[in-house]
Amino acid sequence: MRSLPAFRSFPALFRLLAVLFVAACVAGCGTVTDPTDLTIGWSAGKLYSEAKDAQADGTWDKAAKYLEKLESRYPYGRYAQQAQLELGYVYWKGNEPGSALAACDRFIKLHPSHPSVDYVYYLKGLINFNEDLGYAGYISTQDPTERDPKAAREAFNTFKELVTRFPDSKYTPEARQRMTYLVNALAALELHVARYYLKRGAYVAAANRAQFAIKSYPNTPAIEEALFVLFTAYDKLGMTDLRDDTERVMKKNYPESRLYADGLERKKAWWQLW
Repeated sequence: MRSLPAFRSFPALFRLLAVLFVAACVAGCGTVTDPTDLTIGWSAGKLYSEAKDAQADGTWDKAAKYLEKLESRYPYGRYAQQAQLELGYVYWKGNEPGSALAACDRFIKLHPSHPSVDYVYYLKGLINFNEDLGYAGYISTQDPTERDPKAAREAFNTFKELVTRFPDSKYTPEARQRMTYLVNALAALELHVARYYLKRGAYVAAANRAQFAIKSYPNTPAIEEALFVLFTAYDKLGMTDLRDDTERVMKKNYPESRLYADGLERKKAWWQLW
Protein backbone atom coordinates (compact mmCIF):
# COMPACT_ATOMS: atom_id res chain seq x y z
CA MET A 1 0.00 0.00 0.00
CA ARG A 2 1.27 3.48 -0.97
CA SER A 3 2.10 5.56 2.10
CA LEU A 4 0.33 8.91 2.56
CA PRO A 5 2.36 12.11 2.47
CA ALA A 6 3.95 13.05 5.74
CA PHE A 7 1.62 16.03 6.17
CA ARG A 8 -1.45 13.78 6.01
CA SER A 9 -0.06 11.66 8.86
CA PHE A 10 -0.01 14.55 11.32
CA PRO A 11 -2.83 14.77 13.85
CA ALA A 12 -5.88 16.58 12.56
CA LEU A 13 -5.61 19.36 15.14
CA PHE A 14 -2.04 20.16 14.18
CA ARG A 15 -2.96 20.26 10.50
CA LEU A 16 -5.82 22.65 11.28
CA LEU A 17 -3.54 24.97 13.25
CA ALA A 18 -1.00 24.98 10.43
CA VAL A 19 -3.65 25.92 7.87
CA LEU A 20 -4.95 28.71 10.10
CA PHE A 21 -1.43 30.03 10.61
CA VAL A 22 -0.75 30.19 6.88
CA ALA A 23 -4.09 31.86 6.26
CA ALA A 24 -3.37 34.45 8.93
CA CYS A 25 0.02 35.21 7.38
CA VAL A 26 -1.52 35.68 3.92
CA ALA A 27 -4.27 37.90 5.28
CA GLY A 28 -1.75 39.93 7.23
CA CYS A 29 0.37 40.54 4.15
CA GLY A 30 -2.68 41.91 2.31
CA THR A 31 -3.62 44.37 5.02
CA VAL A 32 -0.31 46.01 5.87
CA THR A 33 -0.96 49.58 6.97
CA ASP A 34 1.32 52.57 7.03
CA PRO A 35 2.17 53.29 10.67
CA THR A 36 2.78 56.95 9.76
CA ASP A 37 -0.76 57.38 8.41
CA LEU A 38 -2.42 59.65 10.95
CA THR A 39 -5.84 59.00 9.45
CA ILE A 40 -5.95 55.38 10.62
CA GLY A 41 -9.08 54.86 12.66
CA TRP A 42 -10.75 58.04 11.47
CA SER A 43 -14.47 57.85 10.88
CA ALA A 44 -16.05 58.69 7.55
CA GLY A 45 -17.31 61.95 8.99
CA LYS A 46 -13.84 62.90 10.21
CA LEU A 47 -12.25 62.19 6.82
CA TYR A 48 -14.91 64.22 5.04
CA SER A 49 -14.59 67.12 7.46
CA GLU A 50 -10.83 67.22 7.00
CA ALA A 51 -11.27 67.07 3.22
CA LYS A 52 -13.59 70.10 3.33
CA ASP A 53 -11.13 72.00 5.50
CA ALA A 54 -8.35 71.21 3.04
CA GLN A 55 -10.49 72.49 0.18
CA ALA A 56 -11.18 75.68 2.07
CA ASP A 57 -7.42 76.13 2.57
CA GLY A 58 -6.70 75.42 -1.08
CA THR A 59 -4.56 72.37 -0.30
CA TRP A 60 -6.11 70.32 -3.07
CA ASP A 61 -3.69 67.41 -2.95
CA LYS A 62 -4.47 66.87 0.73
CA ALA A 63 -8.21 67.15 0.07
CA ALA A 64 -7.93 64.54 -2.69
CA LYS A 65 -6.10 62.11 -0.39
CA TYR A 66 -8.74 62.44 2.31
CA LEU A 67 -11.55 61.85 -0.18
CA GLU A 68 -9.72 58.88 -1.69
CA LYS A 69 -9.26 57.32 1.76
CA LEU A 70 -12.90 58.00 2.59
CA GLU A 71 -14.16 56.24 -0.51
CA SER A 72 -11.75 53.35 -0.04
CA ARG A 73 -12.50 52.71 3.63
CA TYR A 74 -16.22 53.44 3.62
CA PRO A 75 -17.35 52.55 0.07
CA TYR A 76 -21.00 52.01 0.99
CA GLY A 77 -21.55 54.85 3.41
CA ARG A 78 -23.40 58.06 2.70
CA TYR A 79 -20.14 59.99 2.58
CA ALA A 80 -18.64 57.82 -0.18
CA GLN A 81 -21.01 59.11 -2.84
CA GLN A 82 -20.32 62.69 -1.81
CA ALA A 83 -16.59 62.00 -2.00
CA GLN A 84 -17.03 60.66 -5.54
CA LEU A 85 -19.00 63.78 -6.45
CA GLU A 86 -16.33 66.15 -5.16
CA LEU A 87 -13.22 64.34 -6.37
CA GLY A 88 -13.53 65.63 -9.94
CA TYR A 89 -13.50 69.25 -8.80
CA VAL A 90 -10.69 68.65 -6.29
CA TYR A 91 -8.50 66.95 -8.89
CA TRP A 92 -9.16 69.76 -11.35
CA LYS A 93 -8.24 72.46 -8.85
CA GLY A 94 -5.12 70.46 -8.05
CA ASN A 95 -4.03 70.67 -11.72
CA GLU A 96 -4.81 67.03 -12.46
CA PRO A 97 -7.28 67.35 -15.36
CA GLY A 98 -6.83 63.72 -16.45
CA SER A 99 -7.79 62.42 -13.02
CA ALA A 100 -10.61 64.96 -12.84
CA LEU A 101 -12.14 63.80 -16.14
CA ALA A 102 -11.82 60.17 -15.05
CA ALA A 103 -13.59 60.98 -11.79
CA CYS A 104 -16.42 62.71 -13.67
CA ASP A 105 -16.86 59.79 -16.06
CA ARG A 106 -16.88 57.35 -13.16
CA PHE A 107 -19.52 59.30 -11.26
CA ILE A 108 -21.75 59.58 -14.34
CA LYS A 109 -21.45 55.83 -14.90
CA LEU A 110 -22.13 54.90 -11.27
CA HIS A 111 -24.85 57.47 -10.56
CA PRO A 112 -26.64 58.40 -13.82
CA SER A 113 -29.78 59.46 -11.92
CA HIS A 114 -28.09 61.39 -9.13
CA PRO A 115 -29.67 64.82 -8.47
CA SER A 116 -26.29 66.47 -9.07
CA VAL A 117 -25.26 64.58 -12.19
CA ASP A 118 -25.98 67.70 -14.27
CA TYR A 119 -23.27 69.45 -12.28
CA VAL A 120 -20.83 66.65 -13.13
CA TYR A 121 -21.58 67.03 -16.84
CA TYR A 122 -21.00 70.77 -16.51
CA LEU A 123 -17.75 70.21 -14.61
CA LYS A 124 -16.52 67.74 -17.23
CA GLY A 125 -17.24 70.23 -20.00
CA LEU A 126 -15.58 73.01 -18.04
CA ILE A 127 -12.42 70.95 -17.49
CA ASN A 128 -12.05 70.29 -21.21
CA PHE A 129 -12.96 73.89 -22.01
CA ASN A 130 -10.26 75.27 -19.76
CA GLU A 131 -7.80 72.62 -20.83
CA ASP A 132 -7.76 74.03 -24.36
CA LEU A 133 -9.60 77.34 -24.37
CA GLY A 134 -9.41 78.50 -20.81
CA TYR A 135 -9.11 81.87 -19.15
CA ALA A 136 -5.50 82.27 -20.22
CA GLY A 137 -6.66 81.85 -23.81
CA TYR A 138 -9.10 84.70 -23.42
CA ILE A 139 -6.54 87.23 -22.24
CA SER A 140 -3.43 86.11 -24.13
CA THR A 141 -2.45 87.12 -27.64
CA GLN A 142 -2.26 83.49 -28.77
CA ASP A 143 -5.17 82.47 -30.94
CA PRO A 144 -6.76 79.49 -29.13
CA THR A 145 -7.91 78.12 -32.49
CA GLU A 146 -4.29 77.34 -33.32
CA ARG A 147 -4.20 74.66 -30.60
CA ASP A 148 -5.25 71.03 -30.73
CA PRO A 149 -9.06 71.11 -31.04
CA LYS A 150 -9.65 67.74 -29.34
CA ALA A 151 -10.45 69.22 -25.93
CA ALA A 152 -12.68 71.87 -27.53
CA ARG A 153 -14.71 69.22 -29.35
CA GLU A 154 -15.03 67.10 -26.21
CA ALA A 155 -16.11 70.14 -24.22
CA PHE A 156 -18.73 71.00 -26.84
CA ASN A 157 -20.10 67.44 -26.87
CA THR A 158 -20.32 67.35 -23.07
CA PHE A 159 -22.09 70.71 -22.89
CA LYS A 160 -24.43 69.55 -25.65
CA GLU A 161 -25.33 66.43 -23.66
CA LEU A 162 -25.96 68.57 -20.59
CA VAL A 163 -28.22 70.95 -22.52
CA THR A 164 -30.09 68.06 -24.15
CA ARG A 165 -30.58 65.93 -21.05
CA PHE A 166 -31.09 68.72 -18.52
CA PRO A 167 -32.66 71.71 -20.30
CA ASP A 168 -33.88 73.15 -16.98
CA SER A 169 -30.56 72.79 -15.15
CA LYS A 170 -29.09 75.93 -13.64
CA TYR A 171 -25.88 75.09 -15.52
CA THR A 172 -27.57 74.99 -18.95
CA PRO A 173 -27.57 78.73 -19.77
CA GLU A 174 -23.81 79.00 -19.26
CA ALA A 175 -23.28 75.73 -21.11
CA ARG A 176 -25.10 77.23 -24.12
CA GLN A 177 -22.86 80.30 -24.05
CA ARG A 178 -19.75 78.16 -23.94
CA MET A 179 -21.07 76.05 -26.81
CA THR A 180 -21.40 79.21 -28.91
CA TYR A 181 -17.84 80.16 -28.11
CA LEU A 182 -16.60 76.67 -28.96
CA VAL A 183 -18.44 76.59 -32.30
CA ASN A 184 -16.85 79.91 -33.21
CA ALA A 185 -13.45 78.61 -32.17
CA LEU A 186 -13.77 75.40 -34.17
CA ALA A 187 -14.88 77.36 -37.24
CA ALA A 188 -11.93 79.70 -36.83
CA LEU A 189 -9.63 76.69 -36.55
CA GLU A 190 -10.73 75.46 -39.97
CA LEU A 191 -10.20 78.96 -41.34
CA HIS A 192 -6.73 79.11 -39.80
CA VAL A 193 -5.79 75.89 -41.60
CA ALA A 194 -7.35 77.13 -44.87
CA ARG A 195 -5.38 80.37 -44.64
CA TYR A 196 -2.20 78.37 -44.00
CA TYR A 197 -2.75 76.34 -47.17
CA LEU A 198 -3.62 79.43 -49.18
CA LYS A 199 -0.42 81.24 -48.23
CA ARG A 200 1.62 78.21 -49.28
CA GLY A 201 -0.04 77.84 -52.64
CA ALA A 202 -1.98 74.69 -51.76
CA TYR A 203 -5.14 76.11 -53.29
CA VAL A 204 -7.17 72.89 -53.53
CA ALA A 205 -6.54 72.12 -49.86
CA ALA A 206 -7.39 75.72 -48.93
CA ALA A 207 -10.68 75.54 -50.85
CA ASN A 208 -11.59 72.23 -49.19
CA ARG A 209 -11.01 73.54 -45.66
CA ALA A 210 -12.90 76.75 -46.39
CA GLN A 211 -15.84 74.75 -47.76
CA PHE A 212 -15.82 72.53 -44.68
CA ALA A 213 -15.95 75.56 -42.39
CA ILE A 214 -18.84 77.07 -44.34
CA LYS A 215 -20.88 73.86 -44.34
CA SER A 216 -20.11 72.76 -40.78
CA TYR A 217 -20.23 76.07 -38.92
CA PRO A 218 -22.74 78.42 -40.59
CA ASN A 219 -23.57 81.75 -38.95
CA THR A 220 -20.19 82.06 -37.23
CA PRO A 221 -17.81 85.04 -37.47
CA ALA A 222 -15.35 82.97 -39.52
CA ILE A 223 -17.68 82.50 -42.49
CA GLU A 224 -17.01 85.88 -44.10
CA GLU A 225 -13.29 85.20 -44.31
CA ALA A 226 -13.90 81.56 -45.29
CA LEU A 227 -15.83 82.76 -48.33
CA PHE A 228 -13.01 85.10 -49.24
CA VAL A 229 -10.46 82.27 -48.91
CA LEU A 230 -12.67 80.15 -51.15
CA PHE A 231 -13.00 83.00 -53.66
CA THR A 232 -9.22 83.51 -53.68
CA ALA A 233 -8.45 79.80 -54.03
CA TYR A 234 -10.82 79.44 -56.99
CA ASP A 235 -9.28 82.51 -58.60
CA LYS A 236 -5.76 81.10 -58.21
CA LEU A 237 -6.90 77.77 -59.65
CA GLY A 238 -8.46 79.49 -62.65
CA MET A 239 -11.92 78.15 -61.76
CA THR A 240 -13.69 81.31 -62.83
CA ASP A 241 -17.28 80.03 -62.65
CA LEU A 242 -16.88 78.86 -59.05
CA ARG A 243 -14.99 82.04 -58.21
CA ASP A 244 -17.80 84.22 -59.56
CA ASP A 245 -20.46 82.17 -57.76
CA THR A 246 -18.59 82.53 -54.48
CA GLU A 247 -18.20 86.26 -55.05
CA ARG A 248 -21.93 86.66 -55.58
CA VAL A 249 -22.68 84.79 -52.36
CA MET A 250 -20.16 86.84 -50.44
CA LYS A 251 -21.40 90.19 -51.76
CA LYS A 252 -24.99 89.25 -50.99
CA ASN A 253 -24.22 88.26 -47.38
CA TYR A 254 -21.38 90.69 -46.66
CA PRO A 255 -21.91 93.70 -48.93
CA GLU A 256 -19.73 95.94 -46.77
CA SER A 257 -16.88 93.46 -46.38
CA ARG A 258 -13.45 95.05 -46.14
CA LEU A 259 -11.70 91.86 -47.20
CA TYR A 260 -11.68 92.89 -50.86
CA ALA A 261 -9.58 95.90 -49.92
CA ASP A 262 -7.66 94.55 -46.95
CA GLY A 263 -7.13 90.99 -48.11
CA LEU A 264 -6.23 88.40 -45.47
CA GLU A 265 -4.11 90.64 -43.28
CA ARG A 266 -4.62 89.64 -39.66
CA LYS A 267 -6.75 92.07 -37.72
CA LYS A 268 -8.03 91.91 -34.17
CA ALA A 269 -9.55 88.46 -33.83
CA TRP A 270 -13.07 87.73 -32.66
CA TRP A 271 -11.75 85.80 -29.63
CA GLN A 272 -9.62 88.61 -28.23
CA LEU A 273 -10.95 90.78 -25.40
CA TRP A 274 -8.68 93.69 -26.24
